[in-house]
Amino acid sequence: MLFRPCIDIHQGKVKQIVGETLQEDPNQVVENFVSERAPGYYASMYREDGLTGGHIIMLGGGNREAAVEALRAYPQGMQIGGGITADNAASYLEEGASHVIVTSYVFRDGRLDMDNLHRIVSEVGRERLVLDLSCKSKDGRWYVVTNQWTTFSDVELSEASIRELEGYCGEFLVHAVDVEGKREGVQEELARKLAEWTRIPTTYAGGARSLDDLERFRSLTDGKLDITIGSALDIFGGTLPYREVVDFCRRR
Repeated sequence: MLFRPCIDIHQGKVKQIVGETLQEDPNQVVENFVSERAPGYYASMYREDGLTGGHIIMLGGGNREAAVEALRAYPQGMQIGGGITADNAASYLEEGASHVIVTSYVFRDGRLDMDNLHRIVSEVGRERLVLDLSCKSKDGRWYVVTNQWTTFSDVELSEASIRELEGYCGEFLVHAVDVEGKREGVQEELARKLAEWTRIPTTYAGGARSLDDLERFRSLTDGKLDITIGSALDIFGGTLPYREVVDFCRRR
């Protein structure tokens, strides 16, 4: 189990927000934390700590400059997502991203757009593509959500769908949207199922708030999944010491 760090950028600033509130009206966004530090500060810290496979997420437009600053501070050390398409993906790899992350580009109008999926795989290669399968529960099942996590797609997370999608990407990133940013603990059943279903590197995000949560997560998944933590960390205004999380995951 690896700790995968994150940098979420909204309106050019590093923030931690409740993802479900990310609407077009900026006044509707619930912000847990707004940093006074630039994105490059966090990327440099992750580089110094030898953390790999973390992600930069651009939440809305106008964030490219801030994101590129972070990529240049840690070349080949971080992935990037948020508005990535086949037309701009290569430019972010050229700026230093190790991988590009996509959701809405391939899950469009409530369905999986195979044409766009093939286009971006052709552009960057399967091994440098991360599919973001951020999901919400509905009727006891999990479905990929898009458009800033407001729209349910018809893609249900299951062993069959995971197996199909694994053929097109090198990794998965899965935000448990129902608990993301709320510091209510991990979504245990989702984590357990992902560990059963996935065969490629997969990072879970959502709800972790303590070292006990991390230990529970490791036990539930048998260490097969990696994890990211945002608003619970002290570097993002929370109470969970970043340094303790790094040390915990290294020991395991």
